[in-house]
Amino acid sequence: MKSRRPRRPLGEEEDEHPDERWMASYMDMVTVLMCMFIVLFAMSTVDAAKFQQLANSLATGFGVARTQTVDTAEGVVVPPELIDEEGQGFTAGDAEEDTEGERKTDLDLAIEEVSDLRKIQEKITKGLQEEGLEKAVRFQLDERGLTVRLIGSETFFEPDSPILTRQTIKILNVVGPVLKPVGYELKVEGHTAQVRHLDPGALDWELSSERAVNVLRHLVEDSGVVSNRISAVGFGESRPLKTSGSDEDLAMNRRVDIVVLSGQPEAIRNLMPEVLKDPAGAAKDAAAERAEAVQKAAEADAAAKAAAEAAEAEGSEGESTERVAGEPGAGGSGGGEVITGGNGTVGPGPSATYAPAPGGKSDDH
Repeated sequence: MKSRRPRRPLGEEEDEHPDERWMASYMDMVTVLMCMFIVLFAMSTVDAAKFQQLANSLATGFGVARTQTVDTAEGVVVPPELIDEEGQGFTAGDAEEDTEGERKTDLDLAIEEVSDLRKIQEKITKGLQEEGLEKAVRFQLDERGLTVRLIGSETFFEPDSPILTRQTIKILNVVGPVLKPVGYELKVEGHTAQVRHLDPGALDWELSSERAVNVLRHLVEDSGVVSNRISAVGFGESRPLKTSGSDEDLAMNRRVDIVVLSGQPEAIRNLMPEVLKDPAGAAKDAAAERAEAVQKAAEADAAAKAAAEAAEAEGSEGESTERVAGEPGAGGSGGGEVITGGNGTVGPGPSATYAPAPGGKSDDH
């Protein structure tokens, strides 16, 4: 049998409590509403002039725009890793400004790069002419940079040997001191003639690499070229200059190239052939690009200045309106308006509790 629950004594009534769980949700809603109105009030009292000053300062700091009314800084924020030893921001290839303050274009930088490489070539040529060796070296200037080409392995190396000849040492003694102070990366490339079709086991890669390394060693150990900006590589017969197979062409392919690598970005290096082809036309085009860039910069500065002046005027007008609203007699909360009663008694304004009744009697008893 199931046990029966004890009965409640007669005369004892159950306690009845109202369900008050709704109050928690109600209080949450009221709190959220209060926060919303606080935020709306804060947004409605934004100082336009100070907000514009903040916007201009941030735009100047992040390089979006330049302004002369708020912040005197110009340009962009440069990360520490992009600052060189002299404290200049960015590396070669970025936009620069000349002595007249005009921003250089990519074509300007390409013209300067070609000019610098030509100066290196002229110094080497002058030194070779003094030694009577100007015909032993050939030069090639292209988008890679300046190539100093030692052509004819029999002239510069022992037959089938990486050992440098006396003439090679004389030439390197002229080339090395010129390349020592320059800041360009250097690359020594060894090449051989096409011999694989005659001897599949030919040691052309080994021979070209050893010759390139010997040239590198002489430039570093005897001429003082810094070792961390020069490298050597052997291409074997994979990059011939001539492909006819004649004795003259095979002699052209047996070579060692000392390449002065351009440090400019690819976009600038691609413009170098155009500069080499027509230097005068390239200079004319660069001048036109500079003039157009200066005009665009002037228009942008004028627009930014006009916007800043408009924002400043708007902020000044807002401050003036707030000041007038707070003066005595203007009806503001702090105005202190004075009311005169019928009996000539002077009392405070609406913010006080005193107001004379008609007939000169007060309602207070």
